[in-house]
Amino acid sequence: MSDMSETTERLRAVDATIAKAAERAKRVAADVELIAISKTRTADEIRPLLDSGHRLFGENRVQEAASKWPVLRASYDKLAVHLVGQLQSNKAEDAVQLFDAIHSLDRISLVKTLAKAMDKHDRYIPCYLQVNIGEEEQKGGCTIGDLPALLESAQSAHIPVVGLMCVPPSQREPAPYFALLAKLAKDHGLTGLSMGMSGDFETAIQLGATHVRVGTALFGPRD
Repeated sequence: MSDMSETTERLRAVDATIAKAAERAKRVAADVELIAISKTRTADEIRPLLDSGHRLFGENRVQEAASKWPVLRASYDKLAVHLVGQLQSNKAEDAVQLFDAIHSLDRISLVKTLAKAMDKHDRYIPCYLQVNIGEEEQKGGCTIGDLPALLESAQSAHIPVVGLMCVPPSQREPAPYFALLAKLAKDHGLTGLSMGMSGDFETAIQLGATHVRVGTALFGPRD
């Protein structure tokens, strides 16, 4: 099977799984957006997915995204690229120019830098507040207790906050963490839920995910 046909089949399979999970949750599949996580993937690896019609991608690093997406944008229309990895304050201006959404706003110092960059470029891109839902020291994200202050800071700075994002602890049942994020979003009047990856996106959809971040299931295992 060619790379193109393999990619198309993987995309169809993931789309079908999303549709089934949405149906089980009595939701509409169109309300769940699939972010193809293309971190560490080359432009040549990404093109088959683009040629299959997919247009929403996620990257972890600003510098890596800058090395491949401007060229791909020149060849494909209606592309959207979201930053799903941690954002350093000194990369905020580049991120505002490069990405169509940011899923990792997690501290007040970054709010200030992002707001300044958005004002400078008159580009107010949607942001998700990342919550350290499992209270893990090694992971980014604000604590649950700090969420109200972070949200207030971002909204006061005119950053368009559209939802919450989390990465639940590995090796644990993710459902309680997804349910908690959904409750936090509802309590704070937010509708976007960026949660769920290749191994658990069906569970995330059943608990309200609006964006699922899928890499391996679309691109195959890394070499």
